[in-house]
Amino acid sequence: MENLEGDDSCKAHCLVLSYPMQGHINPLLQFSKRLQHKGIKVTLVNTRFISKTIHRASSNGSIALETISDGYDEGGVDQAESFPVYLKRFEQVGSQTLSELVEKMNGSGFPVDCIVYDSCLPWALSVARKFGLVGAIFLTQSCAVDCIFYHVYRGLLKLPLTENQVSSLPGLPPLEPQDMPSHIYNYGSQSDIFEVIFDVSVYGQFSTSDEADWVLFNTFYELEKEVVEWLGKFKSLLKTVGPTIPSMYLDKQLEDDKGYGFNIFKPNSDACMKWLNDRAKGSVVYVSFGSAVKPKAEQMEELAYGLKASDKHFLWVVRASEQAKLPENFVSQKGLVVSWCPQLDVLANEAIGCFVTHCGWNSTLEALSFGIPMVAMPQSHDQTTNAKYIMDVWKMGLKPEADREKEIVKREAIENCIREILEGERGKEIKNNADKWKRLAREAMVEGGSSDKNIDEFVASLVISKTCM
Repeated sequence: MENLEGDDSCKAHCLVLSYPMQGHINPLLQFSKRLQHKGIKVTLVNTRFISKTIHRASSNGSIALETISDGYDEGGVDQAESFPVYLKRFEQVGSQTLSELVEKMNGSGFPVDCIVYDSCLPWALSVARKFGLVGAIFLTQSCAVDCIFYHVYRGLLKLPLTENQVSSLPGLPPLEPQDMPSHIYNYGSQSDIFEVIFDVSVYGQFSTSDEADWVLFNTFYELEKEVVEWLGKFKSLLKTVGPTIPSMYLDKQLEDDKGYGFNIFKPNSDACMKWLNDRAKGSVVYVSFGSAVKPKAEQMEELAYGLKASDKHFLWVVRASEQAKLPENFVSQKGLVVSWCPQLDVLANEAIGCFVTHCGWNSTLEALSFGIPMVAMPQSHDQTTNAKYIMDVWKMGLKPEADREKEIVKREAIENCIREILEGERGKEIKNNADKWKRLAREAMVEGGSSDKNIDEFVASLVISKTCM
């Protein structure tokens, strides 16, 4: 075990288990820091493979780190025959090695009291029950998205959707099919991988949410209050605990919390920040599609020439594995293309005027927390629903319309959205709304804020149930 600080066998002890992807590790690590700040002993658990490959920073603080096996210790998911095979093997080997870890902890003087588990790993609740532990499911998507999944799980939203169907679900705005998560909208017409993602998203997480002691959401009440209240009718211990952004960018309760602490890709920090610092306030378009999205080559070309046509400075993150999709001989005097960057520092920089994003939930929450208007270009999964909220509910961004047949956003549409946000009258309203959500995100996490109080309640329940040796 690494970096233990202030060991105390009378502290309640949480194992926090994350799915091995950047977008899942970050929020669960941040939640772990909050728990430890409030007096809980925390051990963050990930797979052996991902633990060997991530870049660690000092900002992960004194969180203890442990690993379990997913059955593919040398290559992770890429070592598996297929994604379905990977998930099945992960459940089998993960359950066994997580049980072994609990047994080791229980014999070490720091027995485990609770397992907080990623909703993508529902089998962890069985391990918690096996040892008589508290089980808390942590959902890394928005409440709105999970409300949609809940209706499918309960059979209240029938699939497949009809082409022009408008769904009116409690706590949500009217949703057209293309506003739904992609594996709901395209149900029955996708590959085996999408079928597995559908099963995990709908049946996997909700198979245990009714049984879990706590249901924790990476969102904040003020952002999604209607749907939070509706879902709360079915689970009294449903709590919003986000946004899970490093504290020094929000409430500043954790003085050493200046970054997530783990990076799967090594950022080009110095080059990015030096370039940004030479740009005027609010003048730069930041572009990133996250750590996993793989846009089509045609979409990359349209985006490249849309950025160039906007005549704005832009910082574009294109992962090394995706750079072959850039147009041949593409050059812009106003652009900087990097393989990875420190996104929090970038969004916090006053040069950023808008964020062209795939609308992954972490990136969406980060933009909200920094008050950055968004150009929403969802690619798949929950991103389509997040984009609907960005434009029509929170009104802090624009979504350029995609070609329905090719599902490609053309360069003209991208250019127009960038110009409207940075130069147009509508952009002023969007910026005002972005500033409002920035304020509300911070208020949720300050001492006594809605999310802070919910975390206190969760911590208090663990402290009360803890019996000192």
